[in-house]
Amino acid sequence: MHPRIATIFAAAAIAAMPAAAPAMERLAPEDKLAKLLEGRVAGEPQNCISLSMARSSQVIDKTAIVYHIGSTLWVNRPEGGAASLDDDDILVTKLSGSQLCSIDAVQLHDRSSNMYSGFVSLGKFVPYRRVKGE
Repeated sequence: MHPRIATIFAAAAIAAMPAAAPAMERLAPEDKLAKLLEGRVAGEPQNCISLSMARSSQVIDKTAIVYHIGSTLWVNRPEGGAASLDDDDILVTKLSGSQLCSIDAVQLHDRSSNMYSGFVSLGKFVPYRRVKGE
């Protein structure tokens, strides 16, 4: 096929495609956390959680770390260093036991380079549980 005809076919195919949806708006960190906690009620803050029971954790940029334990989301808003939190960081936690407590610090490492990028001093852990009947 002649290169010019191939170009015309390619242009026609692109023109026939539906317009791409606008890029999804990136939520502000507090809005992202609020959406994650939607339908849940905060419980009494705790000093420690059992890290061995956590199935995953999620970093909310410059705001919080959310630990998933069973059906409960435990939100920790660090006492210090929260501005260093980046949702693309890896959390490096060194424990002396099986509990993660409000006196502990968590190192942050850049996911692509694995270089140290800061740390946070944890605060209290607030449990968020689903409202019964929903």
